[in-house]
Parts: sequence; C-alpha cells; structure tokens
Amino acid sequence: MRLKLILHFFIIFILGSYFNYAQSSEDRGNYIEFSGKIINAENKEPLIFANLNLLESNISTISNSKGDFKIKIPKSHSSFKIKISFIGFKTKIIDLKSFENTTNTISLDVFVTPLSEMVMSIPKDVEGLVRETLLNAGNNYLEDHTIMTAFYRETIKRKRRNVSLSEAVINIYKSSYKLYTKRDGIKILKIRKDTDYSRLDTVALKLSGGPFNTLYQDIIKYPNYFIPTAFISNYSFSVHRTSKINNRPVYVIRFKQKENIDEPYFFGELYIDGKNKILLSATYSLNLSNKEIASKLFVEKKPKDANVWPTKAVYRVDYAERGGKWHYSYSNLSLDFKINWTKKIFNTSYSLSSEMAITDWIENTTLEYPKRKELMNKSIILADSNTGFQDLNFWGEKNIIEPENSIQNAIKKIKKKLDKLDK
Repeated sequence: MRLKLILHFFIIFILGSYFNYAQSSEDRGNYIEFSGKIINAENKEPLIFANLNLLESNISTISNSKGDFKIKIPKSHSSFKIKISFIGFKTKIIDLKSFENTTNTISLDVFVTPLSEMVMSIPKDVEGLVRETLLNAGNNYLEDHTIMTAFYRETIKRKRRNVSLSEAVINIYKSSYKLYTKRDGIKILKIRKDTDYSRLDTVALKLSGGPFNTLYQDIIKYPNYFIPTAFISNYSFSVHRTSKINNRPVYVIRFKQKENIDEPYFFGELYIDGKNKILLSATYSLNLSNKEIASKLFVEKKPKDANVWPTKAVYRVDYAERGGKWHYSYSNLSLDFKINWTKKIFNTSYSLSSEMAITDWIENTTLEYPKRKELMNKSIILADSNTGFQDLNFWGEKNIIEPENSIQNAIKKIKKKLDKLDK
C-alpha cells in the first residue's frame, strides 16, 4: 500500500461537535491512572516514544514527544510492576505501589557496554542476516490470531500551527504471523476529530488510509511495504554499532540503496537480535532527492496550478515481547510537504504526523472477525468520516498517548471558535 495524500480546494463548512474529555465516575472506579515524564538521567532531556509495559499483562503505552505519559491500570492489577524501556538505555522495572497518583519523573540511565563485555562478533554476511530476519516471522512472532486494542492519532500543521487533529481507539483483528490467511482488519471503537480549516489557506491537506498507514509499518508482517525480498540485493548493509534493548544484545544495522539505484528507496537503521534473528525496532526514511518521483508516490490529487512535493518522510516501528513471542507494538510516521502555487512567490509548508500504539491485546481463540460493513475502509480519510462523538464519556479505561500541550491548546482554540459560531 502506498501512502497517499489528497489536496482539495478549500471548502467552507461548520463543525457542529467538539472534543469532550469527560469520564464517568463509573469508569474512573474501575482503574487507577498514573502520569509522569520519562527523562535521560544524564542530561534530563525527555525520552520520546519510550515504552511502558505492565508486567504479566498486555497493557502498554508510549511517552509522547515531550516525554510525558499517562497509563491506566485496572485496580485488580495495582500490585503489578511496570517496565520502562528505551533503545540505548537501561531498562527500569518499578513497583506500582511506589508510583504517585500525580506526576512521576522516571529517569533512565544510558546503557554503556564495557569493552570487556563486547563479545558480539560482527557477522560476515550482514545482508544475509537481514534477509533471514525479515523472513523469520513464523518462528519468533505471535502464532495466534489476536484482537489488539490500539490508540491512533494523526495531526496536520501549517508551518508550526496545528490545524487538524484526529484520534481514535480501534480494534485490530490481526492474523497469525505464521499463518498468513488474511490481511489485518480494523474496527473503530471511538473517534474524535476537529479541523480549523481557516488555517489551511486555499487547500485542505488530508491523509488517505488513516490507521492502515501505521499498521502497514509492521514490516515483519508486511515486508513488501518496506523491502520486498526480491529487492534486498539493491541495498547495502553494515553493522554501525552494538547496543542492548531490554538487556538483549542487538546489532544496529545501517542500510541504504546502492549507488546504481535511481528509484527512491529507504535508508535508516535496523535493531536486530542477531542470535535469534528478531527485529526489535527500525527507524528509517525515504530518499526524496527526486522531487518529481517522490510527488507521484505520495500525492493522489492536487489543483492544476500547484506543485506539491514531500521534503521529509520518516518512519519508526517497535516490537514487544510477551511469553517468548514478539508482536507489533508501535509505529509512527512524519511527513513534511511544500506547496508552490504558480502565481504566488512564497511556498507553503505543511507537516503531517501519524502514530499508533498497541495498548492491550487478547488471543482471538474463536477467530472472531467483524462483518465487512463494520470494518474500516483502507482508503478512509479519518478527518472526513461520518463517525465520531458517539460517546460523551469518551476514553474511559482506554490507554492513550499523552497529548502534547501544543495540541491541547489548539483544541481549546478550535472549541472556542465553534462555541462562538453556535451563539
């Protein structure tokens, strides 16, 4: 699936609903909520997209781009422990009883391996290691069909100003990594969205595909959207360094397209457990040096008198382990675009971000699968969908990624504007 963007001429309409963050007292009675910030112990800088996992359960969440987190734990699990991990840092396990119900600051120490412990030998065939890892889904990843609950968010900014925000809680009906019987299906549980179209100038930039764009970043399940097996030889691979994730030694493998390849390919880093051939994480970008080809990859529709091209396309995917098996846990993408109108002197810049985190999952022992009409369309434009605001007690016990202050402020401004229109 190619991620597509759609550019439309500006259309004026009034949104009649707005976000409601209320929660019922009944919901609040079922769980305990903890919040805080995860930082680098050395320089006190926030750790972005750090993983928080409740041990002996499938409950998890992610810190945001300011290092802030919020996690909701069932009261029955209040005696459990929580694991905080981040690539290149020592994993920390904390007893929930030591948490405060207000703000918690958790510092992680940088992981440094003494030279005497550097026993990992550099593989001679790095390309072969990558090839084997990408084809090793059946051995190391979930064999069961699962129903995963996930939080999804997408935002659009014009320059640095937030203009659109969509958030949803979804169920992912995920088939086995070993027995690939059907594509994963998505069902919307809750959704809220809002857009201040007055900030979008003369076009409305929209993302087609919604949560599927982040779901298909599960490159173990969908390698053809990353590096198809037949194309691996078009890349060069090298071991950049060694590291540890959750106390597991890994190779940090850099990759890029070979110099004789002209098409836009990916480049970045793979974090691979070389002993067991497991991909633990990947951060990568798309080569956008050819503006014309890059534009065709992303832009589906645009006005005739506008040139549109991407200037940045950055991706990340993380995997988590439970009971000796791994599964897709988190992914995000960040896209920057330029729009140049033929009759205007200055360019307009837009930023689009999309992220999804698995917050819980269960085995789908009955092979439950929703009816077609209940499933999300793969070409959905979430901001334009006719669902949402169905539940005033919105999130309840669902774990979400803690919003950034800038996004919260944008929502408040949009809400005030809508309130004025209603008067």
